[in-house]
Amino acid sequence: MRRRRTTIFFLILGICLLVITVVLNVGWILLNLREVALLIFGIIFFALIITGLTLNTIFLLREIRRNEQHDAFLNAVTHELKTPIASIKLYLDTLLSREVEPEKRREFYETMSADNERLLKTVQQVLQASRTRETGRRLDLDELDLGALLAEATDILRSRHHLDENAVRLTLPKEPVLVMADPRELQTVLTNLLDNAVKYSPEGVRVSVRLTANSAKYAEIFIKDNGIGIARGDLKRVFKRFYRSSNTRSAPAVKGTGLGLSIVRAIVEKHGGRVSAESRGEGKGTTFYVRLPRK
Repeated sequence: MRRRRTTIFFLILGICLLVITVVLNVGWILLNLREVALLIFGIIFFALIITGLTLNTIFLLREIRRNEQHDAFLNAVTHELKTPIASIKLYLDTLLSREVEPEKRREFYETMSADNERLLKTVQQVLQASRTRETGRRLDLDELDLGALLAEATDILRSRHHLDENAVRLTLPKEPVLVMADPRELQTVLTNLLDNAVKYSPEGVRVSVRLTANSAKYAEIFIKDNGIGIARGDLKRVFKRFYRSSNTRSAPAVKGTGLGLSIVRAIVEKHGGRVSAESRGEGKGTTFYVRLPRK
């Protein structure tokens, strides 16, 4: 709160200085029309001051937005860490304090296992975000069959979220599509995109995954869902660190750290590819497009 008040103070100060500068310089110019040299100097000086104040205002606005995103990220990570820890502690205390029937005990173990997986996923995502910013880190490249990697990722998705085959449809070309990539990093890309497709499809999961190799140079992956969609103004910003689109922030059931898509973009670009998102609007689903260079 104190940081926000300080930022707002300097923002208002910058705007006031801008207004005062405009008034003083316009008045000065009007009073010295005959002094051409001074007039030119005043115009240049006025332009420099206006430029400086404008840049200062832009910087402050960006800082306000960045601070809000950082605060949202900290709140999200705190929630993602605190909730499973509290759940695991509750079930452990119950198991230690009294006898529990075998069926109920097994249910407790399954819940704790799911909470532990959620906790581990959050920690791994934060660590992965830190690793993607290491410019000197090299990829462990290997020849991979992209179709086989997609099939493995979709199988993991079905198992993790208890989905049937109709919920996630996979379309692969007849011939293998080979790429030079880091298998662990590429698996992270596919897992994040597929998990998002399920997580942001609250009313009946219908995910379509398609791999094409129409070009001799590139392989293309399309992951389409029928979820909450993305507003057009957010399509380019969803790949920024800590950023979450307006419709995801308004959905209380959808949690996240705002790191997943930034990790996806960093890994894809390190492999010489690109990733983008398309959506017709909120409530109309989203399609993620990944292009990777073929071997």
